[in-house]
Amino acid sequence: MRYNKIRKMDIADGPGVRVSVFLQGCTFHCKNCFNPDTWDFKGGLEFTDETINEILDLCGKSHIAGLSILGGEPMHPNNIKGTIKLAKAFKDKYPDKTLWSWTGFLFDDICDKEIFNYLDVLVDGQFIDELRDPRLKWRGSSNQRVIDVKKSLKKGEVVLFCN
Repeated sequence: MRYNKIRKMDIADGPGVRVSVFLQGCTFHCKNCFNPDTWDFKGGLEFTDETINEILDLCGKSHIAGLSILGGEPMHPNNIKGTIKLAKAFKDKYPDKTLWSWTGFLFDDICDKEIFNYLDVLVDGQFIDELRDPRLKWRGSSNQRVIDVKKSLKKGEVVLFCN
C-alpha cells in the first residue's frame, strides 16, 4: 500500500482537530475529484510500520480528536488490509478518540467487514459533481452519507451520524 500525504492538523475531515491520512490509489476517478493526485496506485510514498508509528505519535497529542483515513480509496482491495492495520493500531492505542474514513463504495458493498470493528464514522458513496454542495458537512455531494458505524451495526441498517 502507498499513501499520498499525512496532514498533522486537519479541521475539514471530521469533528475537531484531526490527523488525516490520504491513501494512494483509486479506480472511481470521480469527475472533479478534489484529490486526483491520489488515483495512481504507484504514486505517493510507501506505507510502512514506521508510517503507522508516525501517525500514532501525531494522534497522541492532547488536542487531536481523532484520525481520518481518506484517499484515494481506503476500502479498495489493494488498500483495505493496510487500512485495517492502521485502524486497529489506532483504536488499540486510542480507544477514546474517533476514527473516520471516506470511501466511494457503499456501506453494504464493502467486502472486508473487519474494518467496521474499528471505524466510528464512514462517509460512503462516490462524489457526484452534479450533486456537489459546498454547504454539506464532511462530504462533497448530497448522495454521500455520513454513517454512524457502531449504531448501524447494532441496528442492522444504516444509521446516519448526527452531530
